[in-house]
Amino acid sequence: MSAKPETASEIASAVAGRKMSALAATEAALARIERHDNILNSFTDVTAERARAKARAIDADIAAGGKVGPLAGVPFAVKNLFDVAGLSTRAGSKINRDLAPARRDATLIERMEAAGAVLVGALNMGEYAYDFTGENIHDGPSRNPHDTTRMSGGSSGGSGSAVGGALVPIALGSDTNGSIRVPSSFCGIFGLKPTYGRLSRARSFPFVASLDHLGPFARSVADLALAYDAMQGPDADDGACTTRGPEPVAPLLDVSISGLRVAIAGGHFQKNVFPEAVEAVSRVAKALGATQVVDVPEASRARAAAYVITTTEGASLHLDRLRKRPNDFDPAVRDRLIAGAMVPAPLVDRAQKFRRWYRAQLAEIFRSVDVLLAPATPCTAPKLGQVNFNLDGVELPVRANIGIHTQPISFIGLPVVAVPVPLEPLPIGVQIICAPWREDIALRVAHALERMGVVAAPVPRGF
Repeated sequence: MSAKPETASEIASAVAGRKMSALAATEAALARIERHDNILNSFTDVTAERARAKARAIDADIAAGGKVGPLAGVPFAVKNLFDVAGLSTRAGSKINRDLAPARRDATLIERMEAAGAVLVGALNMGEYAYDFTGENIHDGPSRNPHDTTRMSGGSSGGSGSAVGGALVPIALGSDTNGSIRVPSSFCGIFGLKPTYGRLSRARSFPFVASLDHLGPFARSVADLALAYDAMQGPDADDGACTTRGPEPVAPLLDVSISGLRVAIAGGHFQKNVFPEAVEAVSRVAKALGATQVVDVPEASRARAAAYVITTTEGASLHLDRLRKRPNDFDPAVRDRLIAGAMVPAPLVDRAQKFRRWYRAQLAEIFRSVDVLLAPATPCTAPKLGQVNFNLDGVELPVRANIGIHTQPISFIGLPVVAVPVPLEPLPIGVQIICAPWREDIALRVAHALERMGVVAAPVPRGF
């Protein structure tokens, strides 16, 4: 694929201006999926007839002089833990395929389609979202569009692969411990993990209720902001998403970032990193004039506490499945969930108490800093099937350490935009981290970096 892929903004503008029909945009996406997904393995379901019906309805509205939304005719796809009416919600598992088809779409799908977007399918993911690699034993691995022998990242691997491979301009995923930011980093695209409670999770399959976030992937910051704005708003169907009304960001992207206080996260975030991660953070920091290094206290302990909460909450959710169908799990997922079921309650209580302390420490940091910079992953995408990587002579397990720099952030629900630094031969991401509810700052900083040419989604070349 050599031509620069069309952005969502370009498609919506062309459709609204009658230079392209929504049906033509939809057919083009379906053709790309047909042509390339046999290699990338991003999709588990393609909703072609539904997409065509939606596109025809948009074209009819335009022909009748009706008003169209800001995402008119834009194809998008969703991680297969989102409910899609008519499909069983797999959540990357074998077991969930026995569920009855969903009767209603997830809230975020409804909001995307209300803005004019066209759903074209559901995407591959790690089983029950307990994964950082993008390797699903039931559906096969989703592949990296820049080198198909490498991981897409997880657990939203199909989302990263589909957007990174330009099959669709926008995809939705989930992030519990890093599952938006890791695929963004490996696949060279932009990803937004919003503040906990900002976007509704209604009618999506959970993993860890106190850590789960949903959010968008895109190939440009403008597209990321358009999708984010379309999905904002309280939702009584998600008890965590009831307090904040829409706060549009897309109109603010060009607001100057002059005067913002930007710092580099030190300590834990400068350990266990390969040279490419150091280089990526350095480039972003230099472009923003950031020289201050701020130590985030006990970030390593935050990661450990996140593990405790993840495995115990996840185990509680899956106890009945573990009892009745243990052999239908990915063994790596099953074994971690079983271990979580045996964690002593006092240890969980300590993790929750520490979480409150750690949240207060970060709140104090954000009194004097507006933005923190940190690696999104310790390295570029490892090879598919790779078990360990060697860092400074030490062998470290890949699966356990890919999220080493994302877990201490989602642990307390901070908003993050992962931005792709187009290094050679593979891109890698940097986290733009802000205080709760300041997605606007993170997106403005990401947009400024994009205009400077420091960050960009590379054209896919691995297939």
